Amino acid sequence: MPSPEDTLLNDTIARCREVGLRRTWALEELLNLLIATAKPLTLADLADSPTLKDRCDRATVFRLLVRLEKQGILRRLGLHDRSAYYTLNVPGKHSDYLICTECGVIEKLDIACPVEALEAKISKQSGFKKLYHELEFFGVCPLCA
Repeated sequence: MPSPEDTLLNDTIARCREVGLRRTWALEELLNLLIATAKPLTLADLADSPTLKDRCDRATVFRLLVRLEKQGILRRLGLHDRSAYYTLNVPGKHSDYLICTECGVIEKLDIACPVEALEAKISKQSGFKKLYHELEFFGVCPLCA
């Protein structure tokens, strides 16, 4: 029986193929890293990882991140003047993040999504289906305060 990580990888690769992306070693390894760490990573985190560093240059990793973000496979997080962080978009699952405006640290918000009830109300009143949102909360972390 495949592990949850293997299932998520296979499902994500299937989504990539549906939008016209080829299954390459670099694609599979990049997705593996994002799944294994379960937290947003920067281009540097990914490009400098031991598995990608020796087989892909930074430009290749960057182009792959851009394509994956454009197709909705990845989500880009961060402030405009700081490094971008990338996290996997998993259909049916949603994560909100806290981002410090001083140091740029990003943390997953581990409470129930504050917008889901509002989303359901909007859907019911408007008739729109499959509403979604991407939520980032900006503020100053305890270390910078």
